[in-house]
Amino acid sequence: MQNIQSYITQHKKRFLNELIELLKIPSVSADSAYKNDVIKTADEVATSLKDSGCDIVEICETEGYPIIYAEKTIDENLPTVLVYGHYDVQPADPMELWDSDPFAPVIKNTELHPDGAIFARGACDDKGQMYMHVKAMEFMTSTGQLPCNVKFMIEGEEEVGSVNLSKFVKENQEKLSNDVILISDTGMIANDVPSITTGLRGLSYVEVEVTGPNRDLHSGLYGGAVANPINILTKMIASLHDENNHITIPGFYDNVEELSIEERAEMAKAPFSLENYKKALDIDAVYGEEGYTTNERNSIRPTLDVNGIWGGYIGEGAKTVIASKAYAKISMRLVPNQDWERITELFKTHFESIAPQGVTIKVNPHHGGQGYVTPINSIGYQAASKAYQETFGKTPIPQRSGGSIPIVSLFEQELKSKTILMGFGLDSDAIHSPNEHFGVWNYLKGIETIPYFYKHFTELHK
Repeated sequence: MQNIQSYITQHKKRFLNELIELLKIPSVSADSAYKNDVIKTADEVATSLKDSGCDIVEICETEGYPIIYAEKTIDENLPTVLVYGHYDVQPADPMELWDSDPFAPVIKNTELHPDGAIFARGACDDKGQMYMHVKAMEFMTSTGQLPCNVKFMIEGEEEVGSVNLSKFVKENQEKLSNDVILISDTGMIANDVPSITTGLRGLSYVEVEVTGPNRDLHSGLYGGAVANPINILTKMIASLHDENNHITIPGFYDNVEELSIEERAEMAKAPFSLENYKKALDIDAVYGEEGYTTNERNSIRPTLDVNGIWGGYIGEGAKTVIASKAYAKISMRLVPNQDWERITELFKTHFESIAPQGVTIKVNPHHGGQGYVTPINSIGYQAASKAYQETFGKTPIPQRSGGSIPIVSLFEQELKSKTILMGFGLDSDAIHSPNEHFGVWNYLKGIETIPYFYKHFTELHK
């Protein structure tokens, strides 16, 4: 692409300032207290898409937060790329673990980011990566180098399960028709080891509630005589894994995709230092399912994890009670062929069956989605690979991710098109955690690389 590096150098300060302003808005979709901020962010995204050169920009209302749709059609005979992203972010809690205000972005140099990294909630997931596409679009339109048609669909509910996106996609199939879908909501192995995500895990997310007595009880007068919901819940959760960290829910592994020795060997070629991994997390040992490596455990194997657990008294000092209720939030990451709705039902049936007498159990499903695998022989993948080769000087490694983007399988089902996952974040960017950040180099490298995808996809599509 002509002048792309000089264009980025010329506008670098503005590109960073625009992203920082977007990151200042606390668009936390999970907390209704931030409703106005989420809506404000939607308006800002719509304005930025107009400024990037899109001819049509719509704020599409839903029963929840709006979806921003935009497009620029230059020739009906050319292919169309649909860009998906999200403008909502995770809650910033626990706030006390942040080194700086999560919604007052700062740029700091780090060992992995000597050129600086933007520290803020949403910096990498997904405002920073979504905004790379807006700025790439600006470059292509302002320099007359847009080679094909482009559509954008940016939602505000990804962090709460894309509650209204499914309905929107089903009702707007013609509007959203495309030849390939492009998403940057994943990562790569390292700044000097580019990779393209070819697989995502599915997700089943549930909340469980254990109820014992009809009120909190004095632990001296009733302890040992009445079932304690917190004790019961922890025992039930502990029983969900065996001594080999294998999940004990009957039928859980029935449809799990088993990769061949050859495929596992290919995965193992990706550079990985177990010692550096442990050092980065400040742990002395890794932990997981017997018979699999760390990179296999977090990508090609299903998992079950407690994301939160609470009940009883947790304030300062002591209060000797047996709580009436205990709660936990549990997520199960699933691999291709595991149906998330079936897994949710299996969990519910099993969890209710292992409850002892003296308590009642309630399982509340939250949301979920299917896993996804994209073929590396598609022209979309080939175009992405060529784009990375242009800007990194290396062929990217295909890599399966441990994360979930449930709407990807929805897109294939409803829009009949493949998704290409071009992520520029790093595993160390602390997404969903305190001190989330996104490298300045990564942000600008994404803006540089994305236009090459359009170029090569259009050429390969002929």
